[in-house]
Amino acid sequence: MTAPHPRSRRAIAVPLGMALATALAFLPNVSASAAPAAAPQAPAADAPSLSYVVNVRPGHGTSSHVKKAIAEAGGTIVTSYDRIGVIVVHSSNADFAKTVRTVRGVESAGATRNAPLPAQSTTDVGTPKVLTADQVASAEAVDGQDPLEPLQWDLPAIKADKAHEVTLGSRKVTVAVIDTGVDDTHPDIAPNFDRDASANCVSGKPDTTDGAWRPSASESPHGTHVAGEIAGAKNGVGITGVAPGVKVAGIKVANPDGYFYTEAVVCGFVWAAEHHVDVTNNSYYTDPWYFNCKDDPDQKALVDAITRASQYAERKGTVNVAAAGNESYDLAADSITDPVSPNDGTPSDRVIDPSKCYDIPTQLPGVVTVAATGAKGIKSSFSNHGLGVIDIAAPGGDSTRFQTPAPPATSGLILGPLPGGKWGYMAGTSMASPHVAGVAALIKSTHPHAPAALVKALLYAEADATPCTDPYDIDGDGKVDAVCEGTKNRNGFYGWGTADALDAVTK
Repeated sequence: MTAPHPRSRRAIAVPLGMALATALAFLPNVSASAAPAAAPQAPAADAPSLSYVVNVRPGHGTSSHVKKAIAEAGGTIVTSYDRIGVIVVHSSNADFAKTVRTVRGVESAGATRNAPLPAQSTTDVGTPKVLTADQVASAEAVDGQDPLEPLQWDLPAIKADKAHEVTLGSRKVTVAVIDTGVDDTHPDIAPNFDRDASANCVSGKPDTTDGAWRPSASESPHGTHVAGEIAGAKNGVGITGVAPGVKVAGIKVANPDGYFYTEAVVCGFVWAAEHHVDVTNNSYYTDPWYFNCKDDPDQKALVDAITRASQYAERKGTVNVAAAGNESYDLAADSITDPVSPNDGTPSDRVIDPSKCYDIPTQLPGVVTVAATGAKGIKSSFSNHGLGVIDIAAPGGDSTRFQTPAPPATSGLILGPLPGGKWGYMAGTSMASPHVAGVAALIKSTHPHAPAALVKALLYAEADATPCTDPYDIDGDGKVDAVCEGTKNRNGFYGWGTADALDAVTK
């Protein structure tokens, strides 16, 4: 997004038989001290080991002075991202961060979690609704369509069907899904999967073992659904992605419990940057804080680390796209009550100022922030909004009761692949973000030499201006459910407008 405003995501998904799933998911978003290092403190014998980020001056490697201080404070360095000055550390010393912050050369340091090592922050809503084998078999497509494409009302909503008559996108463009993992064996994903740009970053350090990027049977199908929305192959099977001719990579950053911790997200952005990824999709918020307040030293360190990583990726040419969140928050409000943080500890109702406490990476500078729309083209009931925060809107689905699609589509949710060769419906800003990532990939395909800043400028300029929905009474009960501020050309519900895939390939 264009300004550092907070936001968050959760996703809702629903599984199908051979499978189309119908689900609604919400993906759900510094000064150095010259003081000498404090004397080392021995950790309590039964203290849990936690993960930390220690941020130092970028580009110079970790100094021996800082390494020594980390060790004396009871820390073990897991990995160092020297180009951005982020060090990932494990320690069982409860005072590790407090101690290291006093060390000369340390700009910020903080715990990335509350739960002990090893330990659902996606922006979808609910669980997937899977298509049954009979539903899949009975799908009827017209010439030139994949079998389930008639159920994808979201493609014509952004003119992707018309764009595909011009081009499917370039094989030289790769979109990385930073998420819960991608099942690259799925028939809709395998033809376009980029193994070289894929990795498992859960530990904070990339693992490129074959298949490490895949979710296990017990893990969320979220990343697989997202990958298919972006680049599901046009191959006579299942669904069609927004950019079915580009490549898609999986960068797994969610641990088995579904948490997206800072060290993993930093690793994901750096991996994407260094493997020539053109676009990243981020349909999650970084745990454990929905909003990270910079007046808290731990949370400040998390914002600092992920800001460095996302901006490093953008400097390398990557466009970072992220979901706005599914709590119906006005992210431009004076205050928001956050009842879920920390989600791996004991949450409490805390009132935050969204101009000072950030949903990351969603509200970080340079990140494209995406709101969701439903089958009627208006803001999804759950989508966060906010003037100056939302950059663009795209289909993320909504309750079929609120926004019913035109036949032959039957569900107001978004259809996509699920692990194990299935398909299902999901919804959330988690599903809106990959539509924009796909359009960005089409822009990059059309303008292969465009830097990230130009791709974003074209994304906004080519969007279809969408005026405020006023009054916004999504459930028809006579009460206004959200207030949209701004003009037709830029407002709090739709940003610069609704993404346009046809313009992406013709202008």
